[in-house]
Amino acid sequence: MEQFAGKVAVITGAASGFGRAFADKGAALGMKLVLADIDAAALAAVVETLVAAGADAIGVPTDVSDAASVEALAQRALETYGKVHLLFNNAGVGASGFLWEMSAHDWEWVFGVNVMGVAHGVRVFTPIMLRQNEPAHIVNTASVAGLLSPPGMGIYNASKHAVVSLTETLHHDLRNAGAPIGCSLLCPAFVPTGIAEAERARPARWRNDAAPTASQLLAGKALRKAVRSGRLNAADIADATFEAVREGRFYVVTHPAIMPSVRLRHEDIEQLRAPSDPSAEPPLPTASHSEVREA
Repeated sequence: MEQFAGKVAVITGAASGFGRAFADKGAALGMKLVLADIDAAALAAVVETLVAAGADAIGVPTDVSDAASVEALAQRALETYGKVHLLFNNAGVGASGFLWEMSAHDWEWVFGVNVMGVAHGVRVFTPIMLRQNEPAHIVNTASVAGLLSPPGMGIYNASKHAVVSLTETLHHDLRNAGAPIGCSLLCPAFVPTGIAEAERARPARWRNDAAPTASQLLAGKALRKAVRSGRLNAADIADATFEAVREGRFYVVTHPAIMPSVRLRHEDIEQLRAPSDPSAEPPLPTASHSEVREA
């Protein structure tokens, strides 16, 4: 997908973080925007700002974990603009701590948004793109946590590993169907976004009655510190992602310094040895930045 001006982009999780950056980038490229987020007030503020700056955008409050809500999002996009060319399945949340201390609500919330949100997006929007029979593209936001398994992040890791596998399979299925649709898998590392504060958006049906455990408090503190320390910002990630869409590139690894840890994980599997801790001292790099980009 080489041209963006005049094309229609649907972006979930658009009220903050990567989603907001994708919206800003899409607007700058002259795209028509359908922005979705569970936070209706924050979403309305983003749409108002973009429209005031000259963008063609609408906001659709959406709970991506709910199939009917995503179907309504697609219907609104078609009613307003007639087509969908670029889909960002981007909404995401996280919960951390020892796996055995996580509640059923924690699992339901994280998988509902991170996995079923992507699944609903693929299920609902891919047939629309197929019927259009013109170039289109899907970007699924995973994480380096989908390529590694850091301790204290079990639910988040598992959800992002699911997104990696889902998107790799989507790539194969689209090719086997001969579809004019590309897809990309975005795997960023720590970036200053609102992911560390995702708890504020947890729906009432998935809130915990019990107070956080010591491991959950410690993991949350570590996550907030790591997110604040990120050297790239959301706009940098948006630039890299749109470049990958333009080039038709599948893997979008925005922090190539993690690749030695990814290789070590693969070597652990090949050698049938216990998994190395990716949060420990990283192994020495074995590839240059350019080599990583071409992988």
